[in-house]
Amino acid sequence: MRIAIVGGHIVNEGSIYKGAVMIDNGVIADIVDEATIPRGSCDMCVDAMGCFVLPGVIDTHVHFREPGLTHKADIASESRAAAYGGVTSFFDMPNTLPQTTTLEALEGKFDRARDESHVNYSFFFGATNDNAALFSQLDPHRVPGIKIFMGSSTGNMLVDRRESLQRVFQTATLPIVAHCEDSNMIAANMETARGGYGDDPPVGLHPTIRSREACFVSTRLAVEMAQSAHARLHVAHVSTADELVFFGDNPDITAEVCVPHLLFCDDDYARLGSRIKCNPAVKTAADRDALRKALSDGHVTTVATDHAPHLLSEKQGGAGKAASGMPMVQFSLVAMLELVDEGVVSLSRLVGLMSHNPARLFGVRGRGFIRKGYKADLVVVKPHSPWTVTTASIQSKCGWSPLEGHTFDWQVRQTFCNGQLVYDNGRFDGESRGEEIAFR
Repeated sequence: MRIAIVGGHIVNEGSIYKGAVMIDNGVIADIVDEATIPRGSCDMCVDAMGCFVLPGVIDTHVHFREPGLTHKADIASESRAAAYGGVTSFFDMPNTLPQTTTLEALEGKFDRARDESHVNYSFFFGATNDNAALFSQLDPHRVPGIKIFMGSSTGNMLVDRRESLQRVFQTATLPIVAHCEDSNMIAANMETARGGYGDDPPVGLHPTIRSREACFVSTRLAVEMAQSAHARLHVAHVSTADELVFFGDNPDITAEVCVPHLLFCDDDYARLGSRIKCNPAVKTAADRDALRKALSDGHVTTVATDHAPHLLSEKQGGAGKAASGMPMVQFSLVAMLELVDEGVVSLSRLVGLMSHNPARLFGVRGRGFIRKGYKADLVVVKPHSPWTVTTASIQSKCGWSPLEGHTFDWQVRQTFCNGQLVYDNGRFDGESRGEEIAFR
């Protein structure tokens, strides 16, 4: 099918200009001035007047919960939410059941996504204390990287022995994506909190328990190990101003910031409670503001979501009992566009952080840019189109969002994935299927 997206302003590679994007058989055939489009040359013409045409978002940090945790999310439901939000590609994390720490489990995820995902997909391989020997068997054209939990209680995925950490950094040839929090510090802080408040301390203590010091110490260790081993390190969900000192100088040591840490701060626990409980914790307004500044000063390379749905029943309780994580993939782009309106980040830089840089960093083939010959992964967004997040509008299987009741001024109008119009002004093509992402 030949499609023309006309009338909009294209945002791509640092430029914003009016033009038309021509799609043919799932790829971008050309980017042209609209006056040059021959009449009758297209099967479909999409009117993007008053809108901006962006490369589809590549979210490199999601937890879609399949297999094993599908009571709260699955690949089909969360990829639908992604399409509603202008996200055309996702990289899923390995802490599922079974965990993606064997080649068989990894292949099983690819098989499921091939049948179920409405957008493009790939999967990180998870490091453990004793599986580094498998790294050499990973196909670098299929797997974006290796995820290491340096501070987590997720089964056997906490890599906490120094010799095991060194083995991971010395063995990995793929990028290492690290969750950095010091488990011993967190355990000591929790013991102190429980001494004063009982088994389930108030959720407002979550950033004290999973403290800024725990983040800084663990991130420093990861950076030191990566530098010593000459490994590529991408630190996930940086949450403090302190950690930013480690980034910006070495292109092999990079930082991700996630949308919740850009939107919320510890003042919001009083209003939203455990709905904004995540690991690492949302911290101070000063941290949030420093992370916002870092979007534009070169310290942050990518913005992702850490989309991590739980049922509301699992979010009940405080710092001890409430599950950590929140659904965000449907609202990440419009939330970031709101920061554009606030002057926090430019529109071109946003596209860099959410589309261009993820593609560059992980070596994504033929996606992440509006270029001739690239896959037609595109999103059309319209400003000055207010709408309010309601329970009924939420596409994630868990059925809630910390953003319920919030009114956004930007709206995702169309999402194209491999040239398919997956989402169109509230209409969703449930028959559409994404493609496995290729790398390098």
